[in-house]
Amino acid sequence: MPRHLIASDKTIQKAAKEGERRLSDGDGLYLLFSVKGASHAWRFDYTFQGARKTLSLGTYPDTGLSLARAKADDFRKLVAEGTDPSGKRKQAKVEAVEAAETARRIELGEAVEGSFEAVAREWHQTVHVPKVSEGHAARTLLRLEQDAFPWIGAMPIADVTAPKLLEALRKVEARGAIETAHRVKFACGQVFRYGIQTGRCERDPSADLREALRPVIVKHHAAITDPLKVGGLLRAFDDYQGMPTTRAALKLAPLVFLRPGELRQAEWAEFDLDAALWTIPAARMKRTKQEKLSGTPHVVPLSRQAVAVLRELEPLTGHGRFVFPSPRGGNRPMSENGVLSALRRMGFTKDEMTGHGFRAMARTLMAERLGVPESVVEAQLAHAVKDSLGRAYNRTEFMAQRRDMMQTWADYLDKLRKGGEVITLEPSKKKAAKA
Repeated sequence: MPRHLIASDKTIQKAAKEGERRLSDGDGLYLLFSVKGASHAWRFDYTFQGARKTLSLGTYPDTGLSLARAKADDFRKLVAEGTDPSGKRKQAKVEAVEAAETARRIELGEAVEGSFEAVAREWHQTVHVPKVSEGHAARTLLRLEQDAFPWIGAMPIADVTAPKLLEALRKVEARGAIETAHRVKFACGQVFRYGIQTGRCERDPSADLREALRPVIVKHHAAITDPLKVGGLLRAFDDYQGMPTTRAALKLAPLVFLRPGELRQAEWAEFDLDAALWTIPAARMKRTKQEKLSGTPHVVPLSRQAVAVLRELEPLTGHGRFVFPSPRGGNRPMSENGVLSALRRMGFTKDEMTGHGFRAMARTLMAERLGVPESVVEAQLAHAVKDSLGRAYNRTEFMAQRRDMMQTWADYLDKLRKGGEVITLEPSKKKAAKA
């Protein structure tokens, strides 16, 4: 088709004076005249995939004849290459808006859309928070904020490679936080898998770092498991001269061997001392968020000795909510360091005994000295033991066996406290425990 039909600017000015409505330059380029003003509009018509389309090329005289022709030529080349100029222009506008938004976010210190940090925060809110406890979710986010976002957070998640991720994790290792490095790697892996699911990346580079980090050296909670030393520990509790609530917590801890948080947050409403039962709500147990919301309570059969400790304490704290209230006020439980501090004051070091150590003490001695089946002990410890079909045991199973076990255990501790012989479970009771 003919082009450059407009001879010069004089041709445009003459056409405007004569009241022309449109002046064609050929091959789709033309100028639309404005009746009321001196500003006129360049237009370019073209056909793409059978559809007739029009693009604006600017206004005259700001966009002169030569510039309008150059723009039209660029669009003709795109059409010849199979690209829709209109679509390309729209894409350019979208990219400009995204670039401006990215610049704004960077200036404000916010996560950029599509970056590792943005996807990680989205995963945390939509997937992680609804699934785990509030404390667990907070710890995960803190690890990402401290040990991942500063190094790979601003990168597009699809551009994060295994070497880049490893470089960030090495910084965590360098400060000696080996277990944290593994936890950060695990969290990053969950973010990448979410990114794959939502179309932001195609693979999980953390899978390539399976053996790249230094191994975690597992340190078990310190616990006294020698029967003679256990006897000495129990006698120290009897002689403890501190707060009566702390003394009661120390005496009850080995009898129920719960997690320290479950013990110190005990509420009187959870106890039926006449039935010798302690029913701990699922929400207070160490479980997933779903199990906390809909799981069954954990039932603890109480030995005669445990009931005696509680009845002795009841006149002192039974009028309030917590069995072991804080000395600073009864509206909250004792500090998580209450039992620990007492152990230290009595001379038991952190390498010798901890609050968690009562669980290891019971598990070890009941297996080695009393012959209690592991499944019964695990049920009492509130561990999610799996059966042959992979299903978790109901935490109220083995109730009869557990009640018998808890009394046998308390009687055994009494013998150790008095310095008596180490005994084993009587044949009749051992048979009942295995049933």
